[in-house]
Amino acid sequence: MILRDPIHGLVAFETEEEAIVPALIEAREVQRLRRIRQLGLTHLSYPGADHTRFSHAIGTAHVMKRFIERMRAIHHALPYWQRLTTERARDALAAALLHDIGHGPLSHLFEAALPHGPSHEDYTVRIVSDPTTEVHQILKRYDASLPTRVAELVRGRHPLAYLARAVSGTFDVDRCDYLLRDAHFTGVGYGTFDLDWLLRSFRFGAAATDADAPTLAIDGAKGLPAIESFILARLFMFQQVYFHKAGRASEFMMTRLLTRAHAVLSDGTRLPAAPPALVSIAREGDASLAEYLALDDNVIMTSLQAWRDASDPLIADLSRRLQARHLFKTYELFGDQRERRDEALARAREVASAAGMDPDEYVGLDAASDVPFDDGNDSLTVVFPRGTPRKPGDVSFLLGRLRGEKLERVRLVFAPELREAIVKALAT
Repeated sequence: MILRDPIHGLVAFETEEEAIVPALIEAREVQRLRRIRQLGLTHLSYPGADHTRFSHAIGTAHVMKRFIERMRAIHHALPYWQRLTTERARDALAAALLHDIGHGPLSHLFEAALPHGPSHEDYTVRIVSDPTTEVHQILKRYDASLPTRVAELVRGRHPLAYLARAVSGTFDVDRCDYLLRDAHFTGVGYGTFDLDWLLRSFRFGAAATDADAPTLAIDGAKGLPAIESFILARLFMFQQVYFHKAGRASEFMMTRLLTRAHAVLSDGTRLPAAPPALVSIAREGDASLAEYLALDDNVIMTSLQAWRDASDPLIADLSRRLQARHLFKTYELFGDQRERRDEALARAREVASAAGMDPDEYVGLDAASDVPFDDGNDSLTVVFPRGTPRKPGDVSFLLGRLRGEKLERVRLVFAPELREAIVKALAT
């Protein structure tokens, strides 16, 4: 199989060990990812952000292929039982392709709105492990124990520590693809980094004991600029894309909408065009695998169309606003206001109440945060030709300053008709 990809150019899976990728791509559970946007509602802020989890899955498998090539180029120094055999490479490629297969619609938003239901990681393991799925059947045709090994790798567990970190870690193949892909489709040019040099800089680090496989490390003489650019790309993407005010406002609205739908359904009330999975999660706390796999972005948007005329006024109003892109507004809090966020929220709620609007639904506080870099115990180390391994933050001024620092954007989110009164109330 040879594909053209806007991020990586020609993407090829042609060898015997790579044949599992085109086989799995044909599975209906993988094809479902074509109908789930990678960035949920971000296209309401960045019109080009229509890329899917399907293209990301293929890109992640491609980055894993390149990672395997790099590790094999230097694994001659390892004992043979710690090297990347054909079986282990196949496992890693399958795990990279399938790592997001359990994602629900609207990126992470769906499970955030329904916190009492299973996570997308839970559903990923279910899909890989359930004998009725095409993914499981394909994996089992290669090896009866392959579904179990892939599920473990997706969880970030493997006897080879360096392979586990490549699937789930600070510099894993997932992040290597989605940062570049998200930057490309949103047009945020400074969200890119030097993937070629990062891969070329990978080394084997120290093992926990003499019996263990080594972990993942970076070449200190050449690799520091690569990991610095990676961390900065991640920082910029959170600042400019993932925490964008319009994106956060649309997610706030959709979360309120799905939360209200959950409450209505859990009371036994019928909601037209409600997806069976949403009904089951609301009433039973879980959904069958078949119900869950029937969910995608198109299903949710079809529900919104039907809910425009719902008897519940909040569901109807939010559905109409989202479909027309009449988004809530935001007011960012800085300095003392940020420290007194609860007071600012209380004032905004008073304004909503005075205007006859439910403050629980039409006003909220959005505190979005992320730690762009932390070189704790699970991070890779920096190795030099001579000397002991060091943490990246100990040898890079930039990473040392960023280490453990939290990026936070705190905003009030509210219906646009409240904007003038809220701004005035906060100014006094």
